[in-house]
Amino acid sequence: MKKFVCETSLEMAAAAADQAAEAIKDAIETNGYANIILATGASQIEMLGELTAVAGLDWSKVTMFHLDEYIGLGPDHPAGFGKYLRERFVDKVENLKAAHFVDGNADDPQQECQRLGRLIKERAIDVALIGIGENGHLAFNDPPADFETEEPYIIVELDEKCRKQQLGEGWFETLEQVPRRAISMSIRQIMKSACLIVTVPDERKAEAVKNALKGQVTPACPASILQQHKNCKIFMDADAASLVSPR
Repeated sequence: MKKFVCETSLEMAAAAADQAAEAIKDAIETNGYANIILATGASQIEMLGELTAVAGLDWSKVTMFHLDEYIGLGPDHPAGFGKYLRERFVDKVENLKAAHFVDGNADDPQQECQRLGRLIKERAIDVALIGIGENGHLAFNDPPADFETEEPYIIVELDEKCRKQQLGEGWFETLEQVPRRAISMSIRQIMKSACLIVTVPDERKAEAVKNALKGQVTPACPASILQQHKNCKIFMDADAASLVSPR
């Protein structure tokens, strides 16, 4: 794992986007295409803004997989991650080869997991752009996370700290509005990515960052599994890194 601490969140976003763009370009040069995973949430907004502005990226050779989605939210719900990715990524790049969204409003969420699993099993993922939650989650794998399942997508229960994070970031007006279940890419599927670009801003993430980088590898802190990835680059602003790096 390589750690990069930037003074501001914008500097962090630019550095992460630069590394992601290089990894995507390398995959296209090597294979003729690239497969990527994109996360959402407040931590990814600036990074996606920087990534979509990178010149010289041939998006017609890039396929995107959606990391996670609430169960029960329609595709146009303001807090839905599909809407987030369409507005902040898909609509910003030219001629994207394909985008595979999680349908959180599917009649049968388990069948939706199976559909997505079949799609992603056909491809090796070159780059996953992800974050770390306030409770240490990766995607919507809240603690204690399932480190063992080989299923690419799973149905998960969201814990209260995760739901309060979504409320605190302004996606919902009340805690009761935050869904209790989601479809999430599994830990093992995330870890299969050839390169992980992890973007973590804000002091509210500092405790999770400390546990993920300095603590034991344990399902109690899902992001601690990142210590075992061979090509993980984590980008933090000074506030997020305050408990692991001197200011």
